[in-house]
Amino acid sequence: MVLGQGRIRIEPLAAEVGWSRKRLWARFRSQIGLSPKRAAQLIRFDHAAHRLAAGYSPGSVAAESGYADQSHLHRDVLTFTGVTPTAVSAAPWLAVDDVAWTAREPVEGTKKTSKNVSP
Repeated sequence: MVLGQGRIRIEPLAAEVGWSRKRLWARFRSQIGLSPKRAAQLIRFDHAAHRLAAGYSPGSVAAESGYADQSHLHRDVLTFTGVTPTAVSAAPWLAVDDVAWTAREPVEGTKKTSKNVSP
């Protein structure tokens, strides 16, 4: 789910682990507290929020993150944060970490910095 940035169908995931869809849902709920679908939505939203914070436009973030359109992204952002994508893009709690959130391509007008990370 994380590698696919939340864009995974549940049936193939259940087949991959050798469980029925019902068993997968039950195990997810008992181990994580969420359904697989909700977990995938949160993973996709997390990816999108960090892309917004990195300076990408809502339209490009929506397309890249697997949302049907920009209004779909807007609804998810409002649902999960209570604010608009513009407010999320300026949120200090989403400061982009070079190690955890490597940009695919440089954002125009920004300078990447490296941080020393100790093991």
